[in-house]
Amino acid sequence: MKITHLTSVHTRYDDRIFLKECKSLYNNGYEVSLIVADGKGDENKDGIKIYDVGKPKNRIERILKFTKKIYKKAIEINAKVYHFHDPELIPIGLKLKKLGKNVIFDSHEDVTKQILSKPYLNKFFLNLISNFYAFYENYACKKLDAIIVANPSSINKFLKINKNTVDVCNFPLLEEFMQIDFDPNLKKSDICYIGGISKIRGIEQTIKSLKFLPDIKLNLAGNFESEELKNYITSLPEWEKVNYYGYVDRNKVIEIIKNSMIGLSTLLPTPNYLINIPIKIFEYMASWLPVIASDFPLWREIVEGNNCGICVNPLDPKEIAKAIEYLIEHPDEARKMGENGRKAVLEKYNWQNEEKKLLKLYYKL
Repeated sequence: MKITHLTSVHTRYDDRIFLKECKSLYNNGYEVSLIVADGKGDENKDGIKIYDVGKPKNRIERILKFTKKIYKKAIEINAKVYHFHDPELIPIGLKLKKLGKNVIFDSHEDVTKQILSKPYLNKFFLNLISNFYAFYENYACKKLDAIIVANPSSINKFLKINKNTVDVCNFPLLEEFMQIDFDPNLKKSDICYIGGISKIRGIEQTIKSLKFLPDIKLNLAGNFESEELKNYITSLPEWEKVNYYGYVDRNKVIEIIKNSMIGLSTLLPTPNYLINIPIKIFEYMASWLPVIASDFPLWREIVEGNNCGICVNPLDPKEIAKAIEYLIEHPDEARKMGENGRKAVLEKYNWQNEEKKLLKLYYKL
């Protein structure tokens, strides 16, 4: 079966789209291609054909012009199944469906709740846009062949719209983290955060927690959401205690984690984050790191339910610092939490388990 994945937003080597879904399908005998919009040109990577439609100058051009380019390239490829990953590609999915193709929408986030977290519109307009999107998403998803959700919390919502809905969680690839062995003799006291850097991901509170931790460094990797935020965060006095790496590849991610003692994910309580668990929490767990995470009910169920970390109020830098200090002052307990997290990933929270659900869905199609 000839399969094409489509994204206008994500990078060509996105860990969910390329490293997990595309590779899993290719390794199980499917002919797989991926359409992206990054301006880096076409290539054949690990047997997967990547087609580039160019890089848009801004978000408006991406939505108005480059979605059409992606549709044109999709028609040229003439696949049996089209699997798209961005809400802005829903109109393309409907067009492909009219041509008799099998079409899957992979919903990485609950977009209706994600819209409510946008800082640049007032509450009235956010609710208006969110409700409009919910209506359109409902209309479109009824017509598609299948829906994939990245978080189990979204599955009931989509099952009411399309009975052919499955949750395929973005859990770690075990082979990436098997190379990390626990070394009891390695002295580590640094903490790490890896991922997108934004206000709603708690970067300000994370940096300010360092004020209460005189001997601790933060290993920070990822892109800032804006130059304005970057200028503000780097102007804070605590910034001198940060090792900043910028955006890094997967090998560097592993290296940073190996040189850290604790993994942080203290995202702020937005509607979307309350129901979604970031992949980084599971990657920390896979790497023997105890986790300090936001004290949301769903997150607490994972972190404290597996006794692999501490949940804190993400709005309180002092509480974040106290949790970090506790784990550093109680290394045996921290090590046990790391072992529990690793065990939970090996048994439950891994891509090998999720891959089976993806392949089962494609087999049905």
